[in-house]
Amino acid sequence: MNDTHRPPAQASAPFRGGLGLPVGIAGTGVHIPDQVVTNADLVAHLDTSDAWIRERTGIRERRFLRQGETTSDMCVAAAEAALADAGVGAAALDAVIVSTFTHDQPLPSTALMVKDRIGAHRAIPLDLNQAACAGGVYGMWLAAHLLQNMELDSVLVIGAEALSRCTDPQDRATRVFFGDAAGAVVLRRTRPGHGILAWHADSRLSHAVEIPAGGSRRPASAETVADRAHFLKMDGRVVWKEATEHLPASVEEVVAAAGVRVADVDRFVFHQANLNIVREAMLALGQPMDKAAVSVDRLGNTGAATVFVGLHESLAQGRVRSGDLVVVSAIGAGFLWGSLCIRHWAGAGASADEGAEASAEAGAEASAEAGAADGASGAEG
Repeated sequence: MNDTHRPPAQASAPFRGGLGLPVGIAGTGVHIPDQVVTNADLVAHLDTSDAWIRERTGIRERRFLRQGETTSDMCVAAAEAALADAGVGAAALDAVIVSTFTHDQPLPSTALMVKDRIGAHRAIPLDLNQAACAGGVYGMWLAAHLLQNMELDSVLVIGAEALSRCTDPQDRATRVFFGDAAGAVVLRRTRPGHGILAWHADSRLSHAVEIPAGGSRRPASAETVADRAHFLKMDGRVVWKEATEHLPASVEEVVAAAGVRVADVDRFVFHQANLNIVREAMLALGQPMDKAAVSVDRLGNTGAATVFVGLHESLAQGRVRSGDLVVVSAIGAGFLWGSLCIRHWAGAGASADEGAEASAEAGAEASAEAGAADGASGAEG
């Protein structure tokens, strides 16, 4: 068929909604490398200044892995901390989800490496390789939907990046923004009315943030290495525009879907692209900055780990307690973005399945009643 006769392409529709069975956070953990890299350390090798970095990014330092340390090492440490916090043994896990695009190597699977090392021998390993900085939100979304199956009980979600390994030491447009870290959460079913109340996700293809080489389009070669095409490339202006547009809009979508107001939210956990983007999002939402979790000033942009770090620190500092409303929102290269609205309950897991089963039974009864009513209506017609 001629191109002129083809119907116009349809724009992707955003996904939004809630869960049939309530799923919440049972435990959190992080791993932060011990090697501190200050702005002064970077300025010695880049055409920039500490003042420029602080003004444009809000970052004063970040952490880099030491030689010989890997992404999977960070994943294991964060996972073990989250499991201890949740009181869940690795052997009880049903799935291990790892979001990273800085894996140790293309094969074997990072999630498989991690589950093997922590002893989660019966868990299904799942890798989210291309959700990038939105990987925390997308990983929790996936885990929550897996837990709609009553045969599953506990899912571990990890976000980790070793961004010091894929940013060009000679490129100030990327090198100053990023750091290394890992974060993890254990998700389990929780009491009705708590956990993930609603979710929103959307995407639109862009090459404004990419690693041009290393795949089937530009396989690794002497030429791609000479072109420095295996390093992360980023158009900062496009990132600013996309993030400041989509993050607040996604938050507004998810709180509306949850039936609450933006002002009702006790804690905002945004992806930490840079401090100015977080400030702009909070300004657009009309909320005070002290409601927002901030780690970017100390850790830089740690990709898929950022929202897990924000959740962990907020809980550890008492900024999130049982009953509090939390919105987790992120945007990543691609672009992919999304948000979760969570009513936190510290007792997620343990006796939660009793409530979940009651909720499932109530839903089944309601569906049966609705079906009977539809049948009666059809008979009358």
